[in-house]
Amino acid sequence: MPTILVREETLDPGFVPPALPGREREYRALEERFRTTLARGVPYHTLITGGVGSGKTALARRLSDDLRQRVKIGGLAVHPLYVNCWRRASDRTVLLDLLRGVGVSLPDRGYGISEMLDVFEQGIRKDPRHLLVVLDEVGALVRQGTKLVYLLSRAREVGLGSISLVLIAPQDVLHFLDAASRSSFGVTHRLHLPPYDVAQLEVILAARAKLALRPGSYSPEVIAQVARSAGITGDARFALEVLSSAAQAAESAGRDEITPEDVRAAKGSIAPTLSEEKLSGLSATALLVLLSLARSLKGPRSNATTEKVRQTYAVVAEEHGAKPMSRVTFWRTIKELERDGLVDVDAGGAGQSARLAMDELPASTLELLIEERMPPPRPHKR
Repeated sequence: MPTILVREETLDPGFVPPALPGREREYRALEERFRTTLARGVPYHTLITGGVGSGKTALARRLSDDLRQRVKIGGLAVHPLYVNCWRRASDRTVLLDLLRGVGVSLPDRGYGISEMLDVFEQGIRKDPRHLLVVLDEVGALVRQGTKLVYLLSRAREVGLGSISLVLIAPQDVLHFLDAASRSSFGVTHRLHLPPYDVAQLEVILAARAKLALRPGSYSPEVIAQVARSAGITGDARFALEVLSSAAQAAESAGRDEITPEDVRAAKGSIAPTLSEEKLSGLSATALLVLLSLARSLKGPRSNATTEKVRQTYAVVAEEHGAKPMSRVTFWRTIKELERDGLVDVDAGGAGQSARLAMDELPASTLELLIEERMPPPRPHKR
């Protein structure tokens, strides 16, 4: 069986790439803030927010690794500790992870918070380092009235040593904290990551594909198609999942290259947006145009020009006894399908024909679903 996925783990959302395409500016700003502040011997605390797949965790982990290798604070090496608070949603369970991070193991039960903090302090003193504590999905923790954020952000004042704190959440969670805890983050110690755009997703996917896939097993067109499939949400996690699933589908089918149909199948299986209910709500005209697009996309194409789809429509309309439509009506129907999320339209540059795409499910499957809803084609006259 052909091998396409040579390093599948590099497509996993938890993999931290050597570079962060699309987040270079944010990374440089964050790294400079930490580096200059720590160089003065002062801890730095920050909140990173952004939607799913916006690169929050990758940014924090890349920062942690780089600071560990290159920065010291008051002669102390930086020691990163990462805790996902979605799984550790209480002060106690987060502390247990932090204790393990400084080389101390305690039973899950039998110790109070104050006792655990004393043991944590002892562990830090045995091996003095500057702790960079990353609390991911911290919203689950702060909504329960955590005291741990205050203690970690005021570590020197409460005798816990030298600690910098990074909080990660989809939205601003500081308003859940008490005033003393909020003051450690100030107004400027916050970084919001907007969704990736399609161009950024394409660069991310190209970089990951180079790491994960066998050379020659994918084309730039396929990478662009996967980026487009995630462009509405800007979710890099979703884009990587589509690419991984498409590669697996191609391998399972015994092919040595990912095709546009593999991408459509992957997108449709992970997050289908083109349901049979949606098709049932379309007019006969819209169904014929969508059928024309599906036929135009069969084979190795990820998109087709409007002219190609119009030519296919002329054949489809004749088959089904429909009246030919004007260019204006055809284009208006295309735009309606785009608004419904069923068609992607790339207007192209000056002098270029617009290109149409449909990434929701295999073109052959869409063709079958539409034809099931249409009257049988008229027999050809001899």
